[in-house]
Amino acid sequence: NVAENAGGPHTLLYGITSQKGLMALVGDVGTGKTTLCRALLRELPDSVQSALVLNPHLSDADLIGTILDDLGVGRRGATKGELMTSLSQFLLATGSEGKTVLVIVDEAQQMSVESLEQIRILSNLETATRKLLQILLVGQPELEEKLKLNELRQLDQRIGIRCYLKPLPRKETYRYVEHRLRVAGLPGALPFTRGALAKIYKYSRGIPRVINLVCDRALMAGFSDRVREITPTLVT
Repeated sequence: NVAENAGGPHTLLYGITSQKGLMALVGDVGTGKTTLCRALLRELPDSVQSALVLNPHLSDADLIGTILDDLGVGRRGATKGELMTSLSQFLLATGSEGKTVLVIVDEAQQMSVESLEQIRILSNLETATRKLLQILLVGQPELEEKLKLNELRQLDQRIGIRCYLKPLPRKETYRYVEHRLRVAGLPGALPFTRGALAKIYKYSRGIPRVINLVCDRALMAGFSDRVREITPTLVT
C-alpha cells in the first residue's frame, strides 16, 4: 500500500488501528517527516501507547532496551533475550487490555542491518488474532535502498503501508505559504506578490523547510525596507 502527501497522518493512523504491523514513512530532508509524525501522535486514540526511538545507531539489544525505557517498562536483565522477554510480557498484557503499542523509529536509514533485522523480529510478536507491536520506520530515501538489500528482503516484504512525502507542487506551495501566514494571524491580503511567490517556489523547489526559510528572509527584508508588499527583488 502506498500513500503520498495528502492524508499522510490518516493513512498511517489507519495502519496502526488496523494492526498492519510494519509501516514506513519516507521523505527527503525538509519535506515534513517530523511534522507529520507530530500530527500522527496528536491524533492517536487513548488506546495507543507510543515510544519514540531517536537514536538510529543502537545495537539490536540497546534498541529493545530503549523501547522498554520509553514505554516505562522496567528492564528485567541486560541480555537481548531477557529484554525481549520483558517486552513480550508487556505487549501481551497491554494487548489483553485491548490496547496497541506503537514504536516510531526516526532516521531509520542510518540503522545497521542487524538493528533493522531486529525490527523484523519485533514485528513478528503476535497472538493468533493480532500483531502485538506496530512499528513505523521514518527515514530519507536511502531507507528504500537499504531495504532492497538481500539481507533485509524479509523486512521489506512485511511493510504493509508506505507513505511518501514529496516536495509540494507550485499551487500547493502558494497555498502552504498562505496557510502559514493565516495561522500566524494574517487577516487580509497576502504580502507576497504573485511574482514573489513564483520566485519562492523556484528557490525552494516545493520543500517546506526551504519555503519557510525563504519566506522568513523575504519578510525580514520587507520589514527592514518598511514596505507592505514583498516583491520578487526581496526574495533571495
